[in-house]
Amino acid sequence: MENSRSRSVFVDIGLRELNGFRVRKRPFFADSELVCREIAGVAVEHDGYRTPPLAVSFCKSSRHSQVFAVSDEDGHVSLFNSNHKFASSATHQENTENARFRDWIAHNNAVFDVSWIKDDSCLLTASGDQTIKVWDVEENKCTGVLIGHTGTVKSMCPHPTNSDLLVSGSRDGCFALWDLRCKSSSHKEEFCINSTGMVKGAHLSPLSKRIGRRKAASSSITSVLYLKDEITIATAGAPDSALKFWDTRKLKVPIAQASPQSGTTNTKEKSAHGIVSLSQDSSGTFLTASCKDNRIYLYNILQLDKGPVQSFSGCRIGSFFVRTMISPDGEQILSGSSDGNAYIWQVNKPQVDPTILKGHDNEVSAVDWSPSEIGKVVTASDDFTVRLWNIEINRCSNANPTASTSRVKRRVTAMSNTEAKERLESNKEPESPQKNSSDNQSMPNIRTPEAQMKKTSLSSSSSSSSSSLSLSSLEEDKMCEKTPETAVNSPSSVLNPPSSVKRRTIRDYFLVTP
Repeated sequence: MENSRSRSVFVDIGLRELNGFRVRKRPFFADSELVCREIAGVAVEHDGYRTPPLAVSFCKSSRHSQVFAVSDEDGHVSLFNSNHKFASSATHQENTENARFRDWIAHNNAVFDVSWIKDDSCLLTASGDQTIKVWDVEENKCTGVLIGHTGTVKSMCPHPTNSDLLVSGSRDGCFALWDLRCKSSSHKEEFCINSTGMVKGAHLSPLSKRIGRRKAASSSITSVLYLKDEITIATAGAPDSALKFWDTRKLKVPIAQASPQSGTTNTKEKSAHGIVSLSQDSSGTFLTASCKDNRIYLYNILQLDKGPVQSFSGCRIGSFFVRTMISPDGEQILSGSSDGNAYIWQVNKPQVDPTILKGHDNEVSAVDWSPSEIGKVVTASDDFTVRLWNIEINRCSNANPTASTSRVKRRVTAMSNTEAKERLESNKEPESPQKNSSDNQSMPNIRTPEAQMKKTSLSSSSSSSSSSLSLSSLEEDKMCEKTPETAVNSPSSVLNPPSSVKRRTIRDYFLVTP
């Protein structure tokens, strides 16, 4: 117990990076491009009245990977089936009627965040009414209300392994920890749950003492994350671009802090841009932070002191409703934008222009990746629609497939034993009686494969024209590389020679001519 308590909170993440997570990976090509295709769009409306969506979330288990939840400004939550066969000629309203299989009023205020827990049997909803509710999706009823915040609950994140634990962040400047098993009271069959821990003023601006309470948004918590080490929480706020990390066993002060302007000494520059949203990949190694300076910063949890390892630009983050999500495998980053588009970057190509998902007519706010179906994403916009997309990776058309294939073959494949044997037999010359002349009977002629190769090349050159003698040394090397003798003489043939030329001792390696 003492050793587990004394070790660093990031040790588990380090072990995960070394041991690895079983995450489905996309095939990698050096010359590749993303191809995006819109599957369908659904309208967010109730009884004929349209409302802007605020949050989207795919189910986390593979059994329900086709289901995603949408919350909106009117307090409704809707469940859609993304595997529904959408007709190409259908309208958004028709798609909603066919693909939406459940809809209910979760709050009497806007629902800013949703999250699946307990193998997708329950759904958490965070609202502007300052509460979080727990919903039994099967029975479509509320089983708990989390109370304690004094402002809009903007973000929440469940524990990575224990669905009874979660963290939330609010516009009141506080983030709180919750345990769904600690039910304090009941009201109308709804259990009220109080927080087990709360930190106030987690992201106060340096000028907050002078500003006082004139600006409530100056200390707002915009995003929270429960990291994969199961004991660390990451928080971000509106006042500045600082990321803070907290140990849930000791919440008095943050244990670490990171910022894209870590080397900047100008306080005004540090506090100029707030962070809008945070996300992490399935392994818990990489974390993204979208900032109001229209950039997305990528952090390595194990190297926070070095600041962001990459940054991505191209989108426009004009409000605190634009979200960013890194893919579960950590290969791509998806972000909404205030210009009405969504953008996707390849993490290993930060300097390449992002792929643009065009189709929305207004600010794209919420986005999400399907954790089980690779390449399926969903985007929500202020144009009152939610759209499904399919992302594929294709080889670039301007690449030379023949050259690249030959390079790969030369690098990763070698001549098989059977092929070497066939080439040796096909190139074997009949013995000439002149070779056994009296001049050569005094001593046996012992020749290595290199000597044999040289003699073969000399005999062939004597019968060729004088112009063939002007071959460059590079061309000769290439000819030697292609001969069967070279294949037999390769290091791999010494370790595992063909059965026809199996040698037992080092003396057998030399060819003795009688």
